Amino acid sequence: MNELQIRDVRFYPLGDTAIVARFAEEISNATHDLIQSVCNYLEEYSFDGFTEYVPAFTTVTIFYEPMTLSYQSVQAHLEEMLAEVMARPEKPVSRFVEIPVVYGGIWGPDLDIVASHANLDTAEVIRLHTEAEYLVHMIGFAPGFPYLGGLNEKIAAPRKEIPRAKILAGSVGIAGKQTGIYPIATPGGWQIIGRTAVRLFDVKRQEPSLLRAGDRIRFVPVTQAEFDVNEKTGYGN
Repeated sequence: MNELQIRDVRFYPLGDTAIVARFAEEISNATHDLIQSVCNYLEEYSFDGFTEYVPAFTTVTIFYEPMTLSYQSVQAHLEEMLAEVMARPEKPVSRFVEIPVVYGGIWGPDLDIVASHANLDTAEVIRLHTEAEYLVHMIGFAPGFPYLGGLNEKIAAPRKEIPRAKILAGSVGIAGKQTGIYPIATPGGWQIIGRTAVRLFDVKRQEPSLLRAGDRIRFVPVTQAEFDVNEKTGYGN
């Protein structure tokens, strides 16, 4: 994180109410840590006219009130803020969350496809998928949907050529070099290899999204019977 200089950060407008700060061109844990530090700073030290921030893989978008602030003044404030953040880099504190998953069968109809693409058997795909620790880089696409880094490239698989019209909430999928979990029922083209009973998004909770950027998760294989119990008891909710 120390190696990045303020001059390396690129700023550009997003409409007339937001500014994007781009920290890198490629996804990395170091870039993620810096983005988390920036977000933590904004949580603690807001400024007049600031309304919201949205972190992504390599950027943070800061929304502001254009009647209160100019684009130039926001950029100047951000450059000041970055100088302070970079002067005292901190390793963001992250939560660890286990996600129980039943793999294959009716809940993982594409497990065989992923295994065939990787030239592995399904047991090896499950082992590789569950032995890794994943970093939540960002939440997006749908409310509560986590984009996870850390997938073993041996089980990377292309998206489906024809997306499904509906994928059930809790479905765990692979698309390219990423894995993720569908928090709500939605169309999608990821290869579905399993399903969890954990509710990733619930409007009744104080924090509707279970996961947030910076969390680390591990998938834990469970049986169909264990999945049924988790679903009935509301495991993790």
